[in-house]
Amino acid sequence: MSTSRAAFPERATAVARTPAGPVEYRLEGEGNRTVLVLHGGHMRAGLALGEEVFAEAGFTVLAPSRPGYGRTPLSTGTTPDGFADATARLCRSLGIERLAAVVGISAGGRTALAMAARHPHLVERVILQSAVAFLPWPDQLTRLGGRAVFNARTEAGTWAIIRSLIRLAPPAGLRLLLRSLSALPARQVLAGLSPAERATLAGLFTMMRSGRGFVADMLPVPDCAAQVEQPALVIATRHDRSVPFAHAESLASVLPNAELVEARADSHMIWFGPDYPRIATKIRDFLATD
Repeated sequence: MSTSRAAFPERATAVARTPAGPVEYRLEGEGNRTVLVLHGGHMRAGLALGEEVFAEAGFTVLAPSRPGYGRTPLSTGTTPDGFADATARLCRSLGIERLAAVVGISAGGRTALAMAARHPHLVERVILQSAVAFLPWPDQLTRLGGRAVFNARTEAGTWAIIRSLIRLAPPAGLRLLLRSLSALPARQVLAGLSPAERATLAGLFTMMRSGRGFVADMLPVPDCAAQVEQPALVIATRHDRSVPFAHAESLASVLPNAELVEARADSHMIWFGPDYPRIATKIRDFLATD
């Protein structure tokens, strides 16, 4: 199994200067319509995960680094509301007048909802994937551990250890990381992955960084879900340990126009589930609905 950076290459990004501060972003595709993808914790604009469904459907993908990740400083927007406003300005500077959808993945879910609530003229639909809702998150033990190993002073060393472990003992490294992503035994989850999926996950984990963003992601923010009137597709699996299924249920019950889709994936990473083709079809149909 390859665990080199080539297994998950970083894509080219640019930095835009907005009134709120610098925003790193990646704009790919030649489609007439654009989907905004807000990735989750430890991710940045140059790392593309779960975007193929949008590219294959003919959409251009705009993916910014959220505050504290990549080359977007924590001071740009700082909160989901603030970064939603900064991203709206980014869209305007790029000539994007409408977004076919805003996609919120994991910890990016709250910013996606803030985008829809604060800029309804810009956002047509919302897609939430393994998304954090406005319930208390994460649990106290995870919060304490996250602040200890993923704060700005320690995160570089933490990820260096993870990269070394994956390089020297890939199965052991993946099992260690999957424990925090799945409620199922890590060995079972790993056994259910194809060699290609294992290589992709290993490559992804070797590219991740937390910057100042992950600690900020764990802070509570105001609940804006009831203000989101756009159609919403909420996708999650009951086996998710990182973001419990209760978050998806909460969002589906509060969002005025939401549909809950249960994935059969074994972990937080729904793109590696046996039924992801069904999920991808659901996403395409949702985007195509008038």
